[in-house]
Amino acid sequence: MRTLIQINGYERKNVGVAEIFSQVAQKYPNRQAIVSEESIFTFLELEEFSNKVANIFKSQGFKKGDVVALYLENKPEYVGFWLGLSKLGITVALINSNLKQKSLVHSINVARSQGVIFGSELHQELMDVKGELDPKLAFYQFADLKQTPSDAGNGNSENINELLKSASSTPPVLDEEVGYHDGLVYIYTSGTTGLPKAAVITNARYIFIAVAIHWLAGFKTEDRFYTPLPLYHTAGGCMSTGQMLLFGSTLITRKKFSASQYFNDCQKYNATVAQYIGEMCRYVLATPPNDNEKKHKLRMIYGNGLRPQIWPEFVTRFNIPKVAEFYGATEGNANIVNVDNTIGAVGFVSRILPFVYPISIIRVDPETGNPIRDKNGLCIECNPGEPGVFIGKIKPNNPSRAFLGYVDKEASKKKIVNDVFKKGDTAFLSGDIIMADKWGNLFFLDRTGDTFRWKGENVSTSEVEAVVSNMVDYKDCVVYGVEIDGQEGRAGMASILDPTNSIDLDKMAEGFKRDLPTYARPIFIRVLNKVDLTGTYKLKKNDLQKEGFNPSVISDSMYYFDGSGRFLPLTSEKYKQINEGTIRV
Repeated sequence: MRTLIQINGYERKNVGVAEIFSQVAQKYPNRQAIVSEESIFTFLELEEFSNKVANIFKSQGFKKGDVVALYLENKPEYVGFWLGLSKLGITVALINSNLKQKSLVHSINVARSQGVIFGSELHQELMDVKGELDPKLAFYQFADLKQTPSDAGNGNSENINELLKSASSTPPVLDEEVGYHDGLVYIYTSGTTGLPKAAVITNARYIFIAVAIHWLAGFKTEDRFYTPLPLYHTAGGCMSTGQMLLFGSTLITRKKFSASQYFNDCQKYNATVAQYIGEMCRYVLATPPNDNEKKHKLRMIYGNGLRPQIWPEFVTRFNIPKVAEFYGATEGNANIVNVDNTIGAVGFVSRILPFVYPISIIRVDPETGNPIRDKNGLCIECNPGEPGVFIGKIKPNNPSRAFLGYVDKEASKKKIVNDVFKKGDTAFLSGDIIMADKWGNLFFLDRTGDTFRWKGENVSTSEVEAVVSNMVDYKDCVVYGVEIDGQEGRAGMASILDPTNSIDLDKMAEGFKRDLPTYARPIFIRVLNKVDLTGTYKLKKNDLQKEGFNPSVISDSMYYFDGSGRFLPLTSEKYKQINEGTIRV
């Protein structure tokens, strides 16, 4: 009820995130807004910085409806840049700072960007692909205080540091009103196939996500949120950042996650709420005990992916009073939260009053991920304890608010299922396998389709397959995720048909490092001498995935990517050490 009251109020006033933040900044001008390792912004300073950004881009002819890409590592200015651009109604494409080569080009181009703001630390990655970008694209380089622009004075890009020095810090004069339903940012998701998809996040969507988690999880205005997560994702960039922007809480961010410093940072910066993804919790739990791990002031941690197997040990060792585990997808239309500390649950939906929240779990074909239909052509709801795909129902009278859509319209169509429980109704198909117990607690099990999750990121198998195929002279190959004991998600594995044993593994390793972000690089290689093909002449990915990477049951040659950056033979002893964690991948 609190969520609905608040968001309906914003809708009636037709205000967006930037206007709400300006009101918050007036209320708490001297409160810390963003804290990082290198700098602190108060609310007033962040407001003035964002006003400068807005005035710079207005003076250069940018207007409502334009798109500017942001390619920058975590830092306070990251939020300041997109916040300032949003004041003009410019939609900001939040580019994953790990991307390079083809994925980077695609992400900038698919959003039809007219400009790109990038950090000096990512200068080379962007210059490497400049020739493949729109020649009209305007480049703006930003350098931290300790850096100097890499191409200062050579005309490749504008030095935005210099522009900021002379820009006005007063609110920009708007030519067009920016409202509640206008576009805010593009947040990229790997989707089920192909290159990253840009999910459209409107002001309304952003506000709903931040407001809903605030009230459901029990956040407070005076909370200090610690998040070492990337600000280009929904988790860090919306759920935590949104608490600062909309409620006046303090955001504590870090350039890169560090397991050994997680609770040291919480103690150092007086955090009261800390964010995680499941992999983080396991890494932190693996660190040696230290004096600061219980000296923090945390009253809660929240995030997604805390495994039930380590949940009790984690909260006991680190003295965590409450865990608010949530589930949701950037491109989805339904979010759920575990608010009562049920171990392993990602949320709860009443089995007595299921209509209160319009989500369901339906049966699907495990091979294709498509819904299984009954004799009437309708979907079949799963029973308690039965795994199925999570769906969010779309209200027929307002589909645009129930589903945010993609820049890639064809991809969005694949996420919609029709004739769900009656003819004519529709739902968003998440692609995630969820199971409900007899009480209504919901538990995340796995992902379907052509993606798997590794190191906190979704990996598109078709994208990686294209890179691998190019490196092995277009030989048949498939990429899939395999489970490693004690590891979150699935590690990438590539099976390549190569009867002549002509693959250059060193060349492949170098190519992976050059063309793929770390989380998307295959950890294991399997060289196939022969293979059964499907009726459409494709390798049988499901069969290969089930066989995994165990040398004792697979006769094909296999290799693993080790810490030296090379592929080494995968023996039974190495297999055992990988599963025991002696060899880290």
